[in-house]
Order: sequence, then structure tokens, then C-alpha cells
Amino acid sequence: MQPGSREPQISGSGTPDAARTHYLLTYAILAVGVASFALMQSMTVPVLPRIEEQFDSTQSTTTWVLTAYLLSASVFTPIIGRLGDTYGKHRMMVFSLLCLSLGSLVAALAPTIGVLIGARVIMGVGGGVLPLAFGIVRDEFPAQRVGGAVSLVSSLMAVGFGAGIVIAGPIVNTFGYAWLFWLPFIITGIAALGAWRFIPESPVRTPGRIPVLPAILLAGWLVALLLGLSQAPQWGWTSPAVIGLVGVSVVLAAIWVRVERRIAVPLIDMKMMRLRGVWTTNLVALLVGFGMYAAFGFLPQLLQTPESTGYGLGATVTSSGLLILPMAVATFVCGLVAAPLSVQFGAKKVVVSGCVMASAGLALLAGFHGSRIALLGINGLIGFGIGLAFSSLAALIIAAVPAEQTGVASGMNANIRTIGGSIGSAVMSTIVTSQTDASGLPLESGYVIGFSVLAAMMLIAASAGLLIPGLAERRASRRVVAEPARV
Repeated sequence: MQPGSREPQISGSGTPDAARTHYLLTYAILAVGVASFALMQSMTVPVLPRIEEQFDSTQSTTTWVLTAYLLSASVFTPIIGRLGDTYGKHRMMVFSLLCLSLGSLVAALAPTIGVLIGARVIMGVGGGVLPLAFGIVRDEFPAQRVGGAVSLVSSLMAVGFGAGIVIAGPIVNTFGYAWLFWLPFIITGIAALGAWRFIPESPVRTPGRIPVLPAILLAGWLVALLLGLSQAPQWGWTSPAVIGLVGVSVVLAAIWVRVERRIAVPLIDMKMMRLRGVWTTNLVALLVGFGMYAAFGFLPQLLQTPESTGYGLGATVTSSGLLILPMAVATFVCGLVAAPLSVQFGAKKVVVSGCVMASAGLALLAGFHGSRIALLGINGLIGFGIGLAFSSLAALIIAAVPAEQTGVASGMNANIRTIGGSIGSAVMSTIVTSQTDASGLPLESGYVIGFSVLAAMMLIAASAGLLIPGLAERRASRRVVAEPARV
């Protein structure tokens, strides 16, 4: 069949529809959107010094290029997922991709660092592509292909994050700083047109309107928490500002949960969040996010440390990216094999095994980071572990909830993973920067302790994975939580 042609098929709702786009074309559009969002998370990480120089800014101001994107994505990911469940995943996917494209355009043309930070906020709204992609896959794919497609979409997030670090240097060196954003603008713009033209409208919807108060409370506690965590290494963990922000977050989160439990149409169904298949998978996602994002974020710094320190490799932005390449490749490969492995051995075993492998790789990284050849193998091992765990989490969440809650459930899972990444990055930053030499460069002991902590956290994630229920229990819980929706 030619690309773009249509054929009769059974959608995820189980209804034959001769007018629906072939699921492979739909998947190609989703893959481009998810990969673009993941790339934009990390492409600025290794070139922050270049951005600081470009705008004659300070280091503390430049870090907001990352922080603004993180805060925006954390707030909008579950909300966009819920909007997709209610008003249609097709239209919200187009909206999310347009936000990615528009934000990239503004960033490419930004005359000041303030405009660039604002552009990153717009781009963060595009975080909705992830839960929407999971929901569309569940709606449109044949049942036997849903697991593999979800695993591959999940792996694209991890692959994209790693690939962004790898390709940032060559893009900036070859084309200039602005092309970090011109390329995503072009790609996501084409993806938005493809989504508008080819992705079918959702056959499964959640009735009702979007409650405003829970959305405001959710945004409030997420912003307070992530702002406090992201600034803790600079302000100090015991500073009044950090303690105050975390305290405000706790209070708003408690109010949010209370409101969600009492409101007639909740934004996030607390009954769903209490399902064992949901909370255990979210716990693993939190811990995996802690290890993964901190590892991806600080490994380039370790590799680029000057040789004069006695432990650094003095790698350039480009060469450090090439040393990380095995991690990204291994993560992608695992996205291809995670679903068959889950069918053969069970998704729970795949998640636990992946966390153990990642833990082993991070422990080796703490002890053996002085050889480029050793680093290639170690990074590949970490990538395999993270890829197996990362690729299976979304499938576990989707299997635990009714179809009409796919967007919001997977959105919260992605959000919890981001929160874990924020905590991990803040903890790693505090450990590394607390031990410096006379010139201000981190001591080797800081990286050794930091990566050892990440290894321990991935081992805890493996232990938490043992609590994930089996398939029969997840299906039983899903039927229970779906009952009110049919009344």
C-alpha cells in the first residue's frame, strides 16, 4: 500500500472504519513528534556556555533555558493528555506540534535571552505529544501491535534525549547556534501538517468538561516543587526560598488531591492513581527518571573535564557526544526488542532486569571513566538497561487503565518521570559542585559519589519493580476503575 493511502481496518475501539489512515503512517507522524520533543529537551544542555556567550548573559540566567522548558512541560503534559481524552487526541496533537514549531521559530529568532526563555515555555506545551501518542496508538493500532508501538515510542524519548546531546555540537559547529531551533521548527511544522491531514479523530473519549480549579492547583504545586528542586544547588537545600517552595508545593498538592477526590469530574482520577498497577509503575518511573536524566546530564560534563585535573578526558562537545552515542543506540535497540521480551517473559521482569543492568553500568562508570574504550562499552550497557526499563513503563500504565484514561494516565507517568529527573539532576549537581579544586573544577570524588548514588537509585527502582502486579491483576483493576464511566 502506498504511503498516505487508506484501507479498512479495525481501530483500537474495535470498529471497522474504511476512512481511517493506515496505522503505520499515523505511527510515523507520532514518532517524529515524540522524537522532536525529546531532542529539544537535551540539545541545549551541552551548548549552554555557547548560549551564554551568544547573549552575553550570566550562567544563572542561562540555566533558565532548561528550567523554563522543564516547568512548562511538567505543567502541560498531563493537562494536554486530559484534553486529548476529552476533546480528541487528533486536534490536541496538532496543537502540541504547532506549539513545538512556534516555540522553535521564536527561539531561532530570539534577540535576547529573555525571549529565548519565553520561547522555551511555548515549546514545553508540546510535551503533550507523549501522552497523546500513547492514546492514539491504543486507538488506532491492531491490538497485537499496541505493545510494540508503545515500547518504541517510549524508547524514542530516551533515545531523543541522548541523541540531542550527541548532535548538538555538530549542528552548532557546522550551521551555527540558531539551527538548534531552525531544524526542529521545520521538522515539527511538517509533522503538524501531517497530523492535521492524516491522523484520525479519537474514537474513544472521556465525557465531561475540564475542571479549572484542579488544573490550577496541579500547575501550582508542580511549578513550586520543580522550581525549588532546580534552584536548590544554587540557592542551597536549606535556604528559605527552597524550603518555602517545597512547603508551598506540599500544601497545594494536598489541596489538589482533596479537590480531585470531591469534584464531580476530576482532572486526574484519584481512584485510578491508587490502582496498584498505576502507583507501582509511577514509583519505578520516578526512580528511573532520577537515574536516567542525571546520568545523561552529567556524563558530558565528566567527559569534557580538562585533562589537567588528572581524571578528565578533555573531550570537545562533539567528541563527548560520540562517546555517548552507544547509550542512545542501545536505548533505541531496546525499544525494538522490549515488546517481544515482555510477551516472552513479562513486562515486569523486563523492567526489573533493565534497572539492574543500568545500575551495573552506572556503578562501572563511577569506577572506570578514564578510558574512552571502556566508556563506549559502559555507556552501551547503561543504554540497554535504561532502554528496557523505559520502553516498558508506558505499556504497563496503559495496560492498567481504561482506554478513555490513557492520555491522562500516561501524561502523569511522564510527569512523574520528569519530577524524578529534576530531583536526580539537583542531587547530582549538589554532590558534584560540593567538591571542587582551587580552580573551581569538580574533584573526581564528586563524580564517583554522584554516579554511585545513581547506581543505587536504579537498584532501588529494580526493587520497586517487583511490586508491579501481574497481567491478570492489572486487567481486573482496570475493569473496576472503568465501571463508573459506563454508568
